[in-house]
Amino acid sequence: MPPSDTIASLLPFNSFQLDSTADRLIMLHSQRDVDELLTIREEPLYIIGGGSNILLTEHISGTVAINRLKGINIVEEVDAYVVVEVASGEVWHEFVLWALEHGYGGVENLSLIPGTVGAAPIQNIGAYGVEVSSVLEEVKAVELESGEVFLFDKGACELGYRNSVFKQELKGKFFITSVRFKLTKKNHSIEASYWAIEQWLSERAITKPSIQDISQAVIQIRKSKLPDPKVLGNAGSFFKNLEVSADVFRQLIARYPDAKYFELPDGRYKIPTGWLIDRCGWKGKRLGRAGCHKDQALVLVNHGHATGQEVLALARRIQEDVFRTFGLKIEPEVNIWP
Repeated sequence: MPPSDTIASLLPFNSFQLDSTADRLIMLHSQRDVDELLTIREEPLYIIGGGSNILLTEHISGTVAINRLKGINIVEEVDAYVVVEVASGEVWHEFVLWALEHGYGGVENLSLIPGTVGAAPIQNIGAYGVEVSSVLEEVKAVELESGEVFLFDKGACELGYRNSVFKQELKGKFFITSVRFKLTKKNHSIEASYWAIEQWLSERAITKPSIQDISQAVIQIRKSKLPDPKVLGNAGSFFKNLEVSADVFRQLIARYPDAKYFELPDGRYKIPTGWLIDRCGWKGKRLGRAGCHKDQALVLVNHGHATGQEVLALARRIQEDVFRTFGLKIEPEVNIWP
């Protein structure tokens, strides 16, 4: 695991297609590489998985490690379910396809989410009514300072909406090496309540969808809504959707009766941030070489040779406009480095 030459390009390792750089770059393919990583004391240390949820705003003074740890192993199996341990460098969607191929349910709604398995618990990734917290059993991580290995059960991960302990008090302190998931072998819990999925199934006269049907629906819906980062640099949804109290929701709906929303089980309401941004007139609009996607205002894109600072300036302008218009503060879902 020798470091690369000084001033390494990070262009191949981020989906925004930003030509940022770092002092040095190393690749993690094995436990031996991880052990060597722990001997590095430069600060700061950054670890990239799929690079699909980061915005690189300037040169990184320090080391960037690229996680390529691989492996999927069944660690427990009974009649009703299976527990699978997955190395953190596995591509998330490839793991989902593996689960579907074996008839294991629980992650089908999370099809085609970009990134690696190691990022799943950090972000508590979610889509179409399902979050990874519903199947997560345990996270194995090594403390970067001590080299000690820790096991975090679901409770210890403190999973919230696009949030976890690894984004809060433990941010930058641990490297996740593997994640365990509990998947169903039968009597799958099918989540098809999102209107887009319902519509896709209805158009095909599917009344009793399988986990494979749900996956195909999600894949087709995501492909129709989100740009391919290989063609147009982006990191998917740049901002988190808002979750607001009933009082805030009532004030919003009184002013904007056409507002989009979803009622949450706890009495709060989820407001699609894409609707707020679109209402402010940003969909399809450009600011220099960065812009909002023409079909999905929640997605910021690199139209070619944009810098991280240009994308960040666009994001801040959008935040200002949303606050000025609605009095609501929207937060990035994407990690902004450094």
